[in-house]
Amino acid sequence: MANKQDKPAVVCVFCGSVEGKDPSHMETARALAQEFHKNNVQLVYGGGTNGLMGELARTLVTLSGPQAVHGVIPRALVKVEPGYDSVNKDGINKDTASAGKAHERVVKDPMNSTTLLEESGYGTTTIVPDMHTRKRLMATKVMEGGPGSGFVSLAGGFGTIEEVMEMTTWNQLGIHQVGVILLNVNGYWDGLLAWVRNAVKEGYISPENGKILVEAKDVKEVWPKLVEYKVSNGRLQLNWGEE
Repeated sequence: MANKQDKPAVVCVFCGSVEGKDPSHMETARALAQEFHKNNVQLVYGGGTNGLMGELARTLVTLSGPQAVHGVIPRALVKVEPGYDSVNKDGINKDTASAGKAHERVVKDPMNSTTLLEESGYGTTTIVPDMHTRKRLMATKVMEGGPGSGFVSLAGGFGTIEEVMEMTTWNQLGIHQVGVILLNVNGYWDGLLAWVRNAVKEGYISPENGKILVEAKDVKEVWPKLVEYKVSNGRLQLNWGEE
């Protein structure tokens, strides 16, 4: 078994499934893919094909190959996410069948099953039964990665903020000890960072744990901050078994 120190970093990126109104966020997604490519980082993301998700995944696949990207998407979202509707009733992807590629298992599998799709322009995709399985699998991939592994958030909506805050909470609880980076482009996350500062001021978050969520204002800061991340002395020392 390979030593963890020899493994490539695995970074999970949370971000929107739409482009948004500010084009700088799409530019940031492309730039982050460039940084991942330069540093041999493998991406885990929410499996979307649109918006920031799709741009990040497509760009990194173009640069590093499909083995560098692993999408994880709940089955319910497959029905509304472009790019998955080309799977026909026989389980063959019409877009790739002519090239000799087909899905290993098909989207018509039961809702409580996990389906692995072959490599595509978005890397490898795992379809899971629900949101909880999705988040657990993404976090597991990160925790199995080498030095520099962690979580990064670009711009996004309710789902994005929920995911990044859950991973921040998991860090505080001692479930993992990797970096959680908030890429704050054009002040997008200023409100969230102000809330953290206020929660520290009001005594709901300790000053040490207030530093768990790390701000990066430029995409070039992300990789160094992941590599240099130091765990908080205020984290709870709990035994989570196999977590």
